[in-house]
Amino acid sequence: MADAKKPKQVGGEVGEVRANIDVDSLNAYLKRSVPAVRAPVDVKQFKFGQSNPTYFLTDSSGTRFVLRKKPAGALVSKTAHQVEREFTVLNAIHQHNVHPDTPADARVPVPEPLALCEDSSVVGTPFYIMEFLDGRIFTDTNMPEVNAKDRRECWLSAVAALTRLSSLDPVALGLSNFGSSSDYFPRQIKSLTTVSSAQAAVKDIETGQEVGKIPRWDDMVAWYKTHFPDERTLGRRIVHGDYKLDNMIFHPTENRVIGILDWELCTLGSPLADLGNMTMPWVVDWKEVGVPADQPMTTRAYKNATEADGVPIPLEDIEREYCRLMGLAYPIKDMIFVRSWMLMRLAIIAQGIAARYARRQASSEKAALYAASFPYLGYAAEKVLVSEGIQLPSQSKL
Repeated sequence: MADAKKPKQVGGEVGEVRANIDVDSLNAYLKRSVPAVRAPVDVKQFKFGQSNPTYFLTDSSGTRFVLRKKPAGALVSKTAHQVEREFTVLNAIHQHNVHPDTPADARVPVPEPLALCEDSSVVGTPFYIMEFLDGRIFTDTNMPEVNAKDRRECWLSAVAALTRLSSLDPVALGLSNFGSSSDYFPRQIKSLTTVSSAQAAVKDIETGQEVGKIPRWDDMVAWYKTHFPDERTLGRRIVHGDYKLDNMIFHPTENRVIGILDWELCTLGSPLADLGNMTMPWVVDWKEVGVPADQPMTTRAYKNATEADGVPIPLEDIEREYCRLMGLAYPIKDMIFVRSWMLMRLAIIAQGIAARYARRQASSEKAALYAASFPYLGYAAEKVLVSEGIQLPSQSKL
């Protein structure tokens, strides 16, 4: 199975700053505008993560914080890297959590946002600061650091945290204008088609080679457009947009989520998108789509695998628990569409990393490896449909 190597320790590691930041200017801003942070601060950069550069701050009192900023330089997509939106949704959820009428079992675990700076003159791009949550980040969905019982409990906690998020009323949180009132999946495909086309045309600054299209893109999009799910049942909810294990912080010793991270893709729409994203490893077999044995991939592959292969919990158990907590019937209608589209969407995200790497803007030390994954993710999205006996438009003409 072509997967990334097991991490030596639970994630959240920091290193030297790769994406430059003006520390003196930052300290001046903190002294002026953020009294909760006692400047000067020591600045490190988190190693894990490919999109918005994320920094680990330690102030003069030893208190730790996190800073997330937009990448520097001209961006391929105007809709990506919107740290302002991250701050807005985190602040709305935090206000919900601390409201005296909110019961404990309805609170959504998020870090407290402290300040948003939209002045690009401070550190080059807009950024926000939030509290640092001390806990465990599992960068490998196999979770080799813990035993089988703990793995299962952690995954069930991830499901519970998702259902709390999916149960929020965005209107009650003041987020009625946070996303479009139109259906989520149609507008996703419309907007991301534009994004993918722009990314495909980006040329490497050294070789001149284009990033290129995602395999089977045209045929897949044609199928999606005629098989959209009915989104009226669950209604318009907050969609995290990248809900997965390594975007959660777990309590240091207890098997529960204490923080959901990386909200840059959040919007309003179908909560099934987050369920499909979280369960993506269970519908993928990299061997089926021709991934070389030595090719690192960003997603584990549990399809056709067993607990002996490291599967932490059966897919059915995850989806049944989601249905129980959300009051839905199992199995969930339209999950075939959702699973395929979320893989295709991940292919677009990986293609975006490839485009930023081509321009040498990617913030991850391993950006080149991640960028190489987008064609295989496109094939995997197609395989979800083919495995269900679905013919794509071009196949039906053969």
